[in-house]
Amino acid sequence: MAYEAKNYDHLIGTPGFSETLLKNHFTLYQGYVKNVNTLLEKLRAGDPATPEYAEMQRRLGWEFNGMRLHELYFQNMMQNSPGCDKDAPLCKQMDVDFGPEEKSWTKNFKAIAAMRGIGWVILYWDPIGERLVNTWINEHDVGHLAGCFPLVVMDVFEHAYMTDYGIKRADYIEAFMKSIDWSVVYERFTQAKI
Repeated sequence: MAYEAKNYDHLIGTPGFSETLLKNHFTLYQGYVKNVNTLLEKLRAGDPATPEYAEMQRRLGWEFNGMRLHELYFQNMMQNSPGCDKDAPLCKQMDVDFGPEEKSWTKNFKAIAAMRGIGWVILYWDPIGERLVNTWINEHDVGHLAGCFPLVVMDVFEHAYMTDYGIKRADYIEAFMKSIDWSVVYERFTQAKI
């Protein structure tokens, strides 16, 4: 069964994200979905003993994670975010793992997002260590924390902000932080802890 691209048009109108930027980003995501389906079909019909097959197999991780990370990113966004509820279990855990205001999760996450380079910033829940961890991911398929669950996913490849912000990544980071759909993030946290 082929993967189908999800529709995220409900995000159009999100403050800080132009319609042009969002539609371009949706088109890029749809390309990942198409490439995953194409690769899976070719791998099904291919000869595992060939170099071509090996390269397609290596490419699958890039395309699949490109698809899935974009889904997680768009799903954890909304037009008018109420912000993190300080009484929610996740927000209380953030205080435990990242400290009070001067060392807060927000400050740490934004600092990682502002690092030079392309990639993703992900807040993970580590069920073994029972703690939250912010992580920089350079490429879609490299650097993920094994066994951990992504809670907040932020795209910091240039396509996520250049149309609206040019090289002013800090302004994009602020817009993203104001668009986090905390109800989705709380649900991810609840599911990760089961």
